[in-house]
Amino acid sequence: MRKDGVKIVYVLLDGVGDLPHPALNDLTPLEAAYTPNLDALARNGAMGRVITVGKGIAPQSDIAVFNMLGYSFRQGGYVGRGVIESIGCNIDFRDGDLALRGNFATVNDNNNKITDRRAGRVISKEEAAAVCKSLADGIKFSDKDASIALVPTVAHRVVIRIRHSKMKLSDKITNTDPAYDKVEGMGVAKATSDDDIYVLEAKPQDDSKEAKMAAMLVNEFTEQTIKILRDHPVNVARKAAGRNPMNCILARDSGNRFPEVQPINKKYGISIGCIVEMPVEVGISKVLGMKMYEAGSLDDYELKARVAAKSLKNNSGGGDAVYVHLKGPDEFGHDGDAKGKKRNLEEIDRRFFGVLAKELAGVKNPVIVVSGDHSTPCIKKAHSDDPVPLLVSGNGIKQDASARFTEGYGRKGSLGLLMGADVISTALKLASDR
Repeated sequence: MRKDGVKIVYVLLDGVGDLPHPALNDLTPLEAAYTPNLDALARNGAMGRVITVGKGIAPQSDIAVFNMLGYSFRQGGYVGRGVIESIGCNIDFRDGDLALRGNFATVNDNNNKITDRRAGRVISKEEAAAVCKSLADGIKFSDKDASIALVPTVAHRVVIRIRHSKMKLSDKITNTDPAYDKVEGMGVAKATSDDDIYVLEAKPQDDSKEAKMAAMLVNEFTEQTIKILRDHPVNVARKAAGRNPMNCILARDSGNRFPEVQPINKKYGISIGCIVEMPVEVGISKVLGMKMYEAGSLDDYELKARVAAKSLKNNSGGGDAVYVHLKGPDEFGHDGDAKGKKRNLEEIDRRFFGVLAKELAGVKNPVIVVSGDHSTPCIKKAHSDDPVPLLVSGNGIKQDASARFTEGYGRKGSLGLLMGADVISTALKLASDR
């Protein structure tokens, strides 16, 4: 299904969808933000909404991004976020190992009540590395054939790999992180109260010895982690500085095998590159065989815009499409900071979309697709199942009177309500039908 001549910039704004918030006069951050560049794109295109994974599912970013790139795992078969992040951070992972995504968290010393699921979110690379080294050196499983490796990634995030030298471990276990459940291998956000959440015990989901062993090892990891980190020098210093200690690791989204999927270029018959930074997005890109472009740190928005445009130019050896993942909005959503999310969206509009419009001057008739991987409403401080807005913009795209890139215009847009797995194919058809 080769689409000759198509040039697409596909931007996913992490956690962009939201709900009306009292701090913004009951507007969403998108509605309250001044976004002239996004709004100009809306006026030159058509809008709709997307259910990224499925009705009633508040997805994590990994499964949501897979769907938004056209890969649906609703019939089962998903390998879990732990495996994807392991691939993303180059940890030594083999089929039969158990990989999990972890959060450094803060718990009460007396009863394992969670007071901060992200330990203040601000964690230096040095702090994370020191803590992980102490855990890797100090954790001793009751089964001598089991071992552990930990790789800190970004801020509060860490990847856990547990290996047993004489058996393959099962991924059929529950999370220790109470904020997420697992449905058909997919991580799904749960409604929790900040006032009453505790570290959970991992439980086997079947009667196999592999599942029982996996659950036992995860629970031993949790217990020993809390003990080792209680008086760790890093946490003594953090407390003295008035910061939350990172005295626990919450584990979720177990997996035990590599994924098998069709490469994305073969799926769509075009050459698709990407600009991603977070371990989970890097892992997805590796799994799908996308060429990754270096474009600075998370908030180097101008550079990302320039690299995205350059990746499409034939005189630069460019491809047909580039996928850009911008992390910013999601973190403000998790923090419940509606004004911060509004400011971040304005910054992305000015520094990314404003620069992108200028840089694409040398690309013939490009199409820009903008959406999100999921909603992260500030009022909920968590991912939700609310649809995200979708925009397909470019000369020749039939316009539908959308005036702004907001949830409201998405509801009224001519593209209607799509499933995430259908977004790219829909955009390609609109682009090729011009």
